[in-house]
This record gives sequence, structure tokens and C-alpha cells, in this order.
Amino acid sequence: MPLLTTKQVIIRIAGIIAAVEFMVMLMLDLVPSGMSTYSEAILDDILLILFSTPLIYLWVVRPFVNARDEALAQISNLAFTDALTQLANRRHLVHHLQGLIASCVRHKTYGALLAIDLDGFKHINDLHGHDAGDAVLIEIAQRFRSAIRIEDMAGRMGGDEFLVMINHLNADQATARKQALHIAEKLISLANIPFDYDGKTLLIGASVGIFLLGDESLEVDVAISNADAAMYHAKKSGKGRAAFSTETVHG
Repeated sequence: MPLLTTKQVIIRIAGIIAAVEFMVMLMLDLVPSGMSTYSEAILDDILLILFSTPLIYLWVVRPFVNARDEALAQISNLAFTDALTQLANRRHLVHHLQGLIASCVRHKTYGALLAIDLDGFKHINDLHGHDAGDAVLIEIAQRFRSAIRIEDMAGRMGGDEFLVMINHLNADQATARKQALHIAEKLISLANIPFDYDGKTLLIGASVGIFLLGDESLEVDVAISNADAAMYHAKKSGKGRAAFSTETVHG
């Protein structure tokens, strides 16, 4: 809905007042009242306000407010959404991760931060062009989003790097590790599914670093660094894998 311009607002309000005033004057003229000019003027004002106010609200105020709210929502969406993939951007991820860390500490349960880097993405960009690379990123984003729960979050940090935040895993560390690993392996499997682009079959993979969030309060940058370190360890160990710290498990 387009935002009304100042000129449109003035024209609409003036048109409503003119039309209502004409109808009020016509009504007062058709119904003899015997009132004084002063009393008739007061009645005119009351009827004008009574009839014009709902019309101004419906035709001017409500469209203006709706359009403004829609514009503000779009601005907010742009501020927190990656333009290409429509996932959460770095700013949104950092904000959400702060809340996730605090929630894990407060509820004494585990969450997980998964750092994901695509294997072979540079090759696709170099061989097939950036349009093919963008198509891969968009498809990967859709696959990752479909693999997590509504209370979890997937986002793009930049380039071919993604973050997935998992909330409310088990309070037992060993069980939480198994749950986080299961999700990481699912994401790796989804990334391994071939892509069809412009009649060509593109192959890609993913390496995942897993950092468990528990009852320890820590800075967001530290959590991301730990997950990144685990992800780089997975890549050095042969790619297409998920790693906890220095422990690497095949995806």
C-alpha cells in the first residue's frame, strides 16, 4: 500500500469536509428549525464533525497508518534479513544468539551453534559464474530452513558461510551432543543433494562446526569463534563432516 503524500492527504480531507458541509447545509435548509443563526451554526459544526470524522479516519488516517506500518516493517525486515537468501543476516544472528546463550544459562539446558561452510562453492562460482553461485546459496538457504524447527534460526554470515542456532536441546550434555550431531548430519545430507542449474548438475557439500551452548555465560563473538574453529577443523579433516572441537565425525 503506497504512503499518501501530503498533497493527497490535504485533498482528501478538504474533499470530505466540503462534501459533508454541503450535505449538512442542504439538510438544514430542507428541515426548517426556527433556530437562531448562532444555534444553527453550532448545530452545523456538530453535524460536520459527527459525519466527517469517520470518513476522514477511513479514507485518510487508516490508509496512512497502514502504509506507514507496512513501510516500517519493510525497513525492519531489510535491517535483519540477508537480501539474497532471505535468511537472518549477521546483525539478526548476533542479536538472537545473545538471547539463546542467556536462555541456556537460565534454563540450565543445552543449545547448539552450528557454523557451516560450503565445500566446492568457489569452484562453482569460477566454473559457472556468480549467477550459479547465487542460485546455490538460495537453494541451500531453503533446504537449511526446512530442516530446522520454527524456534530455531538459520542465517547467512556472508559469502558461503551460514549459522544455525538450535534451541532447547537436552539438559544432559551427552544427549545434547547426539541431538546436535544429528541435525548437523541432516544439514550435510541436504547440502549433498545435487543442484539443477541451467540444465547442468552442480555438486556441493558442507562442513559443519558444532559448539554446544550450556550453563556458561559467554560473549557472542567467543561462541561464533568456537563454532568456526570446529568447522575449519572439519574441513581440514576431509570436508563433508561435522566436528565438535577437535573431534570429527563423518556426515
